[in-house]
Amino acid sequence: MRRAFWPYLVETSDVFPDEWEFPTDWRQTLRFLQSQHQLLSEIPDTPLEDDGTITLPVLPLRGLVVFPGMVAPMWVGRPFSKAAVDVAMRATRTLLAIPQVDPEKDYPNPEDLYPIGVEIAIGEPHLTEDGTYTLVVQGRRRVRIVRWVQVEPYFLAQAQVLQEHRDEAELEVLERAMRHKLEQVVQMAQYPQEVMEIAGGIPDAGTLADMIASGVLRLSYQDLLDLLGTLDVNKRVRQVLHFLAREIEVLQLEEQIQNRVREEMERAQREAYLREQMRAIQSELGEGDFWQQELAALRERIEKAKLTEEARKTALREWERLSQMPPMSPEVGIVRNYIEWVLELPWTEKTEDNLDLKRAARILDETHYGLPRAKERVLEYIAVLSLKPRKNRQPILCFVGPPGTGKTSLGQSIARALGRKFVRVSLGGVRDEAEIRGHRRTYIGALPGRILQTMRRAGTINPVFMLDEIDKLGTDFRGDPASALLEVLDPEQNHAFSDHYLEIPYDLSHVFFITTANTLSTIPPALLDRMEVIEFPGYVEEEKVEIAKRFLIPRQLEENGLQPGEVTFTEKAIRRIIREYTYEAGVRNLERMIARICRKIARMKAEGRAYPVRITPRRVEELLGPPQNFSLEALVREDDVGVALALAWTESGGDILPVEVAIMEGKGNLQITGQVGDIMQESAQAALSYIRSRARQYGLRPDIFEKKDIHLHVPEGSVPKDGPSAGVAIAVALLSALTGRKVRHTIGMTGEITLRGRVIPVGGIREKVLAAHRAGLKTVLLPEPNLKDLVDVPKGVRDHLNIVPLRHLEDALHRALYPPKEPEKARARRTRPGLSTAPSAGGPQ
Repeated sequence: MRRAFWPYLVETSDVFPDEWEFPTDWRQTLRFLQSQHQLLSEIPDTPLEDDGTITLPVLPLRGLVVFPGMVAPMWVGRPFSKAAVDVAMRATRTLLAIPQVDPEKDYPNPEDLYPIGVEIAIGEPHLTEDGTYTLVVQGRRRVRIVRWVQVEPYFLAQAQVLQEHRDEAELEVLERAMRHKLEQVVQMAQYPQEVMEIAGGIPDAGTLADMIASGVLRLSYQDLLDLLGTLDVNKRVRQVLHFLAREIEVLQLEEQIQNRVREEMERAQREAYLREQMRAIQSELGEGDFWQQELAALRERIEKAKLTEEARKTALREWERLSQMPPMSPEVGIVRNYIEWVLELPWTEKTEDNLDLKRAARILDETHYGLPRAKERVLEYIAVLSLKPRKNRQPILCFVGPPGTGKTSLGQSIARALGRKFVRVSLGGVRDEAEIRGHRRTYIGALPGRILQTMRRAGTINPVFMLDEIDKLGTDFRGDPASALLEVLDPEQNHAFSDHYLEIPYDLSHVFFITTANTLSTIPPALLDRMEVIEFPGYVEEEKVEIAKRFLIPRQLEENGLQPGEVTFTEKAIRRIIREYTYEAGVRNLERMIARICRKIARMKAEGRAYPVRITPRRVEELLGPPQNFSLEALVREDDVGVALALAWTESGGDILPVEVAIMEGKGNLQITGQVGDIMQESAQAALSYIRSRARQYGLRPDIFEKKDIHLHVPEGSVPKDGPSAGVAIAVALLSALTGRKVRHTIGMTGEITLRGRVIPVGGIREKVLAAHRAGLKTVLLPEPNLKDLVDVPKGVRDHLNIVPLRHLEDALHRALYPPKEPEKARARRTRPGLSTAPSAGGPQ
């Protein structure tokens, strides 16, 4: 009987003994297995028993599936498997090769074996040094285990020989497609041509499918088990067709990848060849290699640069890395950019300070009017420098004040007075810590932080460095930039500032840092503790007039194309602009109004029309239109019941805050509106509790608080308001509404109250007094402990206002409220004959 043959080829030959002389060449291996196939074919199949079964020892297979017609080498080492081989060699030299379901199991039970296997014929076993049998086997017939006869000392089982079934009409088409796809795989995978010769010698489609699955395709162990158990030949061929199609797709993808790699290699080789040619041409022309020229120039710059020792070592180390890279490497740009940053930063360059105190004072006075504390601090610093102390620590100033008061421009004047470079960084809206410290070089497009970027722009290690809007720093998931600034603004740490990109200590101890803010409330305490705070209060009217004359009007004339002295502003005109067209602590709106006037005059001049050369109060209204009415009349026009004027502090300076109270029928509820915060609501509760506790003293019936509702409102409801300093004004407005006594509208008041009526100090006195002066108030009521804060208020303002200290709430009520009306009966008794008709001493106080 002629049996089909195909080899199960392996890469290693060490499974065979030396006397076999197992060859490593594929064709020699094929001839060797073919000779073994001929020898094994002489062994007859096991005869069938009466019931059509065969009983043979079982050889469990691990990781190997033997198909009918297959010739494969194998080694046997487990005791029960060697015992089965010994028994077979003494008998029919045939076994049942049954695959294990789990190939990792060393000692399987019958239930661990696949139910279908193959009858195999075995060649002469050879014993190796480690006690393992090596032998060649040949697959014969598919069998199914019917019954296990024994499991010790080896497996013995009764098996039924299986018969395949097929549909010949369909199978012919499937076989033709299978052979075609096999040829494609052999060509694409570059298998030896002998594979197709072996396949051509197998006429049966089922046997060919087994051969392709086990000898050509790289299938999983489970897929091989499924094919072994498939008795429907048509189905088995369809499965192999599917596996062949998948293999073709994989091979096509591999070919595409190999072609791409080959093209890249060819291109790289072509570029290398062209670069070599270019290098040879440049050498002939005496020009040398351009890349080497760049490296040499960069090395020369590193040698000549005034770097610190650590910066020089780092730059040279990075240069060594750069010199070992091919010019087209993507790392070249990153390393080159880093070295450029190291070279462009100032490490030792510094400007010489101008220590002429008189010159510095003159420059500061020329550019800014007022601001005595800030100017005095700068002059003190210059004086200390002139004495050349052994340890000179640079100041870190924080200018705090409303917008438009000259904080940023004063920094520029300080730099000019010292003869230093001036640089500025705006921190408003910065939320990422990397904006301060930079990104690490592992990120694409990494750069140093704003601190080092600005130092590079300055070009010296001792500039005047302004950190603008430090109170507007944000924080989110990317970190806290305010915490990163702690190192920058700490004199004990900033001599070795660490940037994430540079990773070299950088000395910031020579920098004159100035920060600006509108409020201190949003600055973290740890950061605030590192700065010397200098407050920039709002300007009074006299200061604004002088600023307009000295700075604003000349600047706007120049910017709008008008000659100096061509247009003049009278002092009364300037005051009208300040009073009726602006309402601010600074001078920005004042400059905008002056600019509007200059622009209108410039247009008249450009059109050839007559234009005014002297701006008077009447001309102001003609050019700017009706007053914008920031006067007191817009807030409270006359004395009224239930309306008191509180003095408030804002980031833009002081302000006037009317407090209105209305009484209505109800159930004793207190309603507070106007976006009032929790602290201000508590002040209202305290004021109401104080009045209720003294209701009889003020002539109020106790039941009025159960039958009336009180509504307290603070206008400008879209603006949030909070703080305890409106307590006095709230109490005055409440008592006025409850008693019907009018409040004097020329009095502004501030102060926190207690339940006992004591008035305790508050903050922002200077801004509040200036706001009262701007609004045209006559009297200011403030806590007596705050009198010491009036030293910061200009003398002209103090002389213009009647400032009344308060110890107790009763002092405020006596000053702000009109006296109570005299009852009719009492007036009748006083006017009877014989009694004096002289007017009482009551009246406005």
